[in-house]
Amino acid sequence: MSEVTSPDSVTPARKAEILAEALPYIKRFFDKTIVIKYGGNAMTDPHLKDCFARDVVLLKLVGLNPVVVHGGGPQIETLLSRVGKKGEFIQGMRVTDAETMEVVEMVLGGQVNKEIVNLINQAGGKAVGLTGKDASFIRAKKLLMQKLDAPAGDLIDVGQVGEITSIDPSLIAFLDKGDFIPVIAPIGVGEDGETYNINADVVAGKLAEILKAEKLVLLTNTPGVLDKAGNLLTGLTPRQIDDLVADGTLSGGMLPKIGSALDAARNGVKSVHIIDGRVEHCLLLEILTDHGVGTMIKSK
Repeated sequence: MSEVTSPDSVTPARKAEILAEALPYIKRFFDKTIVIKYGGNAMTDPHLKDCFARDVVLLKLVGLNPVVVHGGGPQIETLLSRVGKKGEFIQGMRVTDAETMEVVEMVLGGQVNKEIVNLINQAGGKAVGLTGKDASFIRAKKLLMQKLDAPAGDLIDVGQVGEITSIDPSLIAFLDKGDFIPVIAPIGVGEDGETYNINADVVAGKLAEILKAEKLVLLTNTPGVLDKAGNLLTGLTPRQIDDLVADGTLSGGMLPKIGSALDAARNGVKSVHIIDGRVEHCLLLEILTDHGVGTMIKSK
């Protein structure tokens, strides 16, 4: 957590300098879409939640078009334990049987989504909560995972976990034009109306591609991408990321984020930012100032 500075301790002249520093970024990103994956500590700490909501509203008011995609793993675990069910994961993916899917939809599409919508609205925005089932705008099919260290085609069925087949951007575009802020739960719908749980990083990345977003911002519980010595790597290219995966520097929970980030960077999103969601006002620091709080992956 960064050190808190009281607004009263900042001189008017310094406040003016801060606003002037933001101007070039506001001009550069005016009317551009920014897809934000919201999760981690930023989503559970009350003060950080408030900072996040205010950041999103400010970005909208100065002319950017923020689109929020959220997760909700800890909240899902809490409700599963209440109903006497233990979460199970295979290769980082939640095994989602029919009963678990009901809990996932209740938490993501209800509790968590509506809390974020309410926070943004209380901060002065006009947020609208969605799942991919609304207007069927996120289409999905069952995800079958390849077994590790097994012959190709030896697959694992993890239940109602989906992979995206298509995203229709028209609903998001319609909301943007009305100055609404879309808040999206990562739930998709199949051809026959089946409900699918989809990794939120994957939804954010694919949505950024489809919307031709200027930026994809992924909030994490780490300072960003770190080298083997634990130092922050502030600027990377897709080729450098490939090297870091190959030599084992990047592994575990960072891999799904990196996969989504790379796909987005290679498919038209100009820059991807993996930032520290534990830092107050991390979105404003990364997007509107010279002082970033994470790793930027450029498209080239």
